[in-house]
Amino acid sequence: WYVAWTHFILIWAIYSSFFTPLEFGFFRGLPENLFLLDIAGQLAFLFDIVVHFFLAYRHTHSHHLVYDRRLIALRYLKSRFIVDFLGCLPWDAIYKVCGRKEPIRYMLWIRLSRALRVTEFFEKLEKDIRINYLFIRIVKLIVVEYYCTHAAGCIFYYLATTVPPSKEGYTWIGSLQMGEYRYSNFREIDLWKRYILSLYFSVVTMQVEVAPFDLGFSILLVDRVLSPAGYGDIHAVNVREMIFVMIYVSFDMILGAYLLGNMAALIVKGSKTERFRDKMADLIKYMNRNNLDKQISKEIKGHLRLQYDCSYTEATALQDIPVSIRTKVILSSFIIFPTS
Repeated sequence: WYVAWTHFILIWAIYSSFFTPLEFGFFRGLPENLFLLDIAGQLAFLFDIVVHFFLAYRHTHSHHLVYDRRLIALRYLKSRFIVDFLGCLPWDAIYKVCGRKEPIRYMLWIRLSRALRVTEFFEKLEKDIRINYLFIRIVKLIVVEYYCTHAAGCIFYYLATTVPPSKEGYTWIGSLQMGEYRYSNFREIDLWKRYILSLYFSVVTMQVEVAPFDLGFSILLVDRVLSPAGYGDIHAVNVREMIFVMIYVSFDMILGAYLLGNMAALIVKGSKTERFRDKMADLIKYMNRNNLDKQISKEIKGHLRLQYDCSYTEATALQDIPVSIRTKVILSSFIIFPTS
């Protein structure tokens, strides 16, 4: 039942992760009936909070399952409870009750913590040997890149809609002209077109190159440093937009390094997950060839997963320590000295 619930809440996590930036940026132009879907999502996450108070967890050191309700509740209260609870609050309603103060709507971004469920889902798929590892990694990288540009595009539109109406012409979209068409009355344009424009601005701003050094390192350089972000037809106009573009371009350098590093790891094929998948595939072939009992096969798979989940074992932690010191550690850890 809990596995079924995790798949159900994953759907809402995907929706919430995508819709939160959209709700933040396009708040003044979204259809009014969307709030019903938002309420349904928040109720689902409220119920998920209740579920976490009864969810057993694996101990960090002993790796035994902990079933004590008190320990489960204390662990959850100390970890994700506050973030999960704040994410379930109706911030748009609170924003209206408090006199429409913009800083209150910034609390919507707390809901982005739900994107961790999506990353956990991808991590499970990466360990599933039934699915092609290269395909999953490429899909994950595409999702990461699209999500970053999606969130940035929503913020770009938010910056344009929070200026006074008399100064909307001094925004990136209000001053935009493509051919003979001007976007001075951009609020009257179809929502889908406004989103595509915002996404376009976000994508063309993300322009990075890789320039190698003689020592074999690489550095990410922003393309067209001396020119406005974009292709000239669309660019930052006021100070707020310029500040965000600088922050966004700086973030793009980190994102570009992440994407390039992951692509290089796919080519080299030396990641820890790939080694785990290869070893698991070999074990499954061996167990099928020898017709091992299901219970034995399950224990072997569980042990291999436990080795993968444990970053450090006693052997790996002590392998770089000299033998003399290692002997003292073993004596102090495992020998019981008599007491008076």
